[in-house]
Amino acid sequence: MKVVTTIVATLSSAGFVRAHVAAFTKGMYCLNGTEPGVEDLNTNTVVNPLFQLPKNQWWMQHDRGCDSDQFRPSPGDFLELPAGGSFTIELAHNRAQTTLSYDGKFTSEWPDGKEHPEDWHSPNNRDCLLANPDGLGGAMHTHNESTAAGTAFAISYNSDISKVTMENLAVFTVLEHTPWKRLATYQVPRDLPSCPEDGCYCAWLWIPDGCGEPNMYMQNFKCRVTGSNSTRTVAPAKAPVYCGDGNAPCVSGAKQMIAWNQAEGNNVETPAGVSPGYNQKMGWQPGAQNDIFQ
Repeated sequence: MKVVTTIVATLSSAGFVRAHVAAFTKGMYCLNGTEPGVEDLNTNTVVNPLFQLPKNQWWMQHDRGCDSDQFRPSPGDFLELPAGGSFTIELAHNRAQTTLSYDGKFTSEWPDGKEHPEDWHSPNNRDCLLANPDGLGGAMHTHNESTAAGTAFAISYNSDISKVTMENLAVFTVLEHTPWKRLATYQVPRDLPSCPEDGCYCAWLWIPDGCGEPNMYMQNFKCRVTGSNSTRTVAPAKAPVYCGDGNAPCVSGAKQMIAWNQAEGNNVETPAGVSPGYNQKMGWQPGAQNDIFQ
């Protein structure tokens, strides 16, 4: 395999500056980008959001080829989900800002590889926190940590990703006030059953809360559950419902990912000017979703 050894100067290129946020870890699709035979240590392929696309393009990041066998994880690489435990991934604007590139040399506590105060926020806590003063920050889609909308992982018990559907892909963990720092730790339901021999499909999910372009994220992983003795079955997932204003009851149990603001395939509606999100206003409590089983 040819290796791209991008020099530091490239990290401040225009493509890098415009990056958003995605999850980086073992088991991800498009870890090396989408140039066959090339390991791109500076790729942000998975980071670009999904906005106003037909479903056959936004589903599993088909618009950039990240659902292709050509860009699947290496054999034996899985995102491991310890039943009843937790797992940690890296949220970053670019692979180069993670420990998966350059031996972690360009990492910091933050997704952009820079240093920020612990209470990092926009000047008035009302504007979007888009970039550092030097212009090298990335789009965080929030005013501060407290308004970060929350991210989630969903699981489908299918090794063949062509068999994954909205109904068999259930959100199993939610992490409030993210994306924020680079390291993010998610809780796993104690009764999550083991995957088929070739693993499960998992998706990392995020919808920013009304700060910047109203887009969404669905990022692909090959995953497997470890340490499980459970015989329970994840229930068919239902579309979530906006319940943040008290006018509709929240949906309980297994819920689908949020498909929103796309040209086709949306499964939720919200009041004008309101973004849905992986949080309580759509019926998700923080942490492991222990109510998703039949």
